[in-house]
Amino acid sequence: MDRDAASPGDEVPAVPVFFLSDSTGISAETMGNALLIQFPELHFDRTLVPFISTVEQAREVVAQIDELADGPVTPLVFTTAAVDEVRQELLRCRVPVIDFFGMHMDRVEQVLGARGLREARRLHGVGDVRRYNDRMAAVEFAIEHDDGQSSRALERADVVLLAPSRCGKTPTAMYLALQHGLFVANYPLVDEDLETTDLPRPVRALADRCFGLTTTVTRLSRVRQERRPDSRYASEAQCRAELRKAAAMYDAHRLPTVDTSAASVEEIAAVVIQTLARGRRRGGDRRSAGRGRTPGGTA
Repeated sequence: MDRDAASPGDEVPAVPVFFLSDSTGISAETMGNALLIQFPELHFDRTLVPFISTVEQAREVVAQIDELADGPVTPLVFTTAAVDEVRQELLRCRVPVIDFFGMHMDRVEQVLGARGLREARRLHGVGDVRRYNDRMAAVEFAIEHDDGQSSRALERADVVLLAPSRCGKTPTAMYLALQHGLFVANYPLVDEDLETTDLPRPVRALADRCFGLTTTVTRLSRVRQERRPDSRYASEAQCRAELRKAAAMYDAHRLPTVDTSAASVEEIAAVVIQTLARGRRRGGDRRSAGRGRTPGGTA
């Protein structure tokens, strides 16, 4: 079990929350946390239990959860188990169970007039081999083109993220690659790039694919302090100057811009996806059409 416990100093008892799955548990966590985030006043002790592949394993998990049923706080369970036998066993928990798969699968089958496979590992596995391979190729591209390390085949990029150092380029690039199969390069704006509002030479021909990332001076300085304490690089004056010059560059080229200071990587990626979609509606996405990929198509 992978536990993400609440801090021991919390005065209000944390609610034990379990995310159960016969696959990776990513979907259970994502959907469950989307609900839990609506209760900011509560504290949660989260436990992920993935790859529950047999009825015996499901019984063991149920027994562990049931031990908490008589505790001071009633546990809450989210499950996306797809295999009928495993899911039915998990539903025997004495505590409340939110069964995302069971809630919706019957209805979807009714609408489609067909029975689903009800197999595990379809959402995040290799079920669609072509899409999986596309995502892996996108991840390799993002790694090769991280922080301007390479300009090889840069013209294949769907997205080029521009920003001063430590504004969130790398995690955003990796998320877009892994979750959406987009070819993403990220390029750091250093002092010499910021001497002018011209785009850096390696990405100058890719202006229509560039996105600018920005943040607040305080946040950027704090993040840089962790990397290089008490340096010019981390000073608020340096951070302010870089962000101001980067903003001038973005404005000069009318680049779409995302403020990463208070946005999650998922939210940043959503803005990028939406911007790409608007571009396709206006004139078509020649780059993605040429590779047969659809930006925003999660696997």
